[in-house]
Amino acid sequence: MEEFSIEKKIYYHDTDCGGVVYYANYLKFLEEGRTEFCADRGISLKELADKGAVFPVVHVEVNYKSPARYQDIIRIHTKVAKVGNSSVHYDQKITRDGVLLVEAKTVWACVGNDFKIRPVPVDLKRAITD
Repeated sequence: MEEFSIEKKIYYHDTDCGGVVYYANYLKFLEEGRTEFCADRGISLKELADKGAVFPVVHVEVNYKSPARYQDIIRIHTKVAKVGNSSVHYDQKITRDGVLLVEAKTVWACVGNDFKIRPVPVDLKRAITD
């Protein structure tokens, strides 16, 4: 499946007292990557939520390789690894000038507004696997 990427500038509020990106902020960056990946394929996660399909993150594995710092321009890479009946598995990485900063595996579960598992909508499945 095809990789998608976006660029992001690191702001002062993204960093910790050591001047590097605070580790938990990478989770937000990864979320932005997944959201923009879907948007690029014509999928609005808000519209899916309004129709009763919500995608909480149920699993994350993150390997931190090298720090990003204030004013860096990073690239967030997102690729679908697998789509299950009720889950979407992503492989993601964050780089700066070709240097690997973060590797991550993220899993979404598809749930309804009642938070019970439901199948991944066909239109989402089609859009992210083509």
